[in-house]
Amino acid sequence: MQAAPNTSYWLDALALVYFFIVWMLYSHTTANGFAGRKSLTYEMNQARRQWMATMSTRELRMIDTSIMIGLQQGTGFFASTSILAIGGCFGLLNSSGRVLTLFHDLPLLGETTQQLFETKILGLLVLFAYAFFKFAWSYRLFNYCSILIGGVPMARDKGPDDPQVIASVNRAAGINIQAGEHFNSGLRGIFFSIGYLGWFLHPLLFMITTTLVAIVLLRRQFFSTARAVLMQNSVTTDS
Repeated sequence: MQAAPNTSYWLDALALVYFFIVWMLYSHTTANGFAGRKSLTYEMNQARRQWMATMSTRELRMIDTSIMIGLQQGTGFFASTSILAIGGCFGLLNSSGRVLTLFHDLPLLGETTQQLFETKILGLLVLFAYAFFKFAWSYRLFNYCSILIGGVPMARDKGPDDPQVIASVNRAAGINIQAGEHFNSGLRGIFFSIGYLGWFLHPLLFMITTTLVAIVLLRRQFFSTARAVLMQNSVTTDS
């Protein structure tokens, strides 16, 4: 027996609130650490600072510009993908009636109406739009970072402790880190949109898929092999 409409709508609202709470908690945990462990993102930010410091000692910086081009191309790819996803959402809105008719044959589908179904599609569209703006701004910041790299003076000429060298390196590293943060925020929107898809079937499934996405992302940030490698190199460097 299906739940009464009012009960179903309350469950939908609860699932949506849960979705955003999990998203915010994950973002907070990534930025501030989990159980005394620094995140993979934090370790990579330190690597970005080290990269900029090493870059200042190189006379030829073609390798640095090549890395920046690669970062921009990857960011541009995800921005373009987000645009395509937004277009797909508009197409889904145009065919919402037919899609909902097909969905009604699924046994897990909760109580829904075409208006609620279209609201869910609009929510998915907002997620992809959020991701696009994050990727677009990240692309722009990587472009700014390329300019700042060109303005970093040679540490060999002025000395690594020269105030101008230190200030230039810190500016380039800071913009690079900001670009990476916005790129990660865009990816986060893409990842959580996968969990959001569960809402189209049932609000309880929505909460389950959201939880699973968060668990996968937390494992990658704090318990992945990539993080272990970075931590091992960090310990070796410190010693």
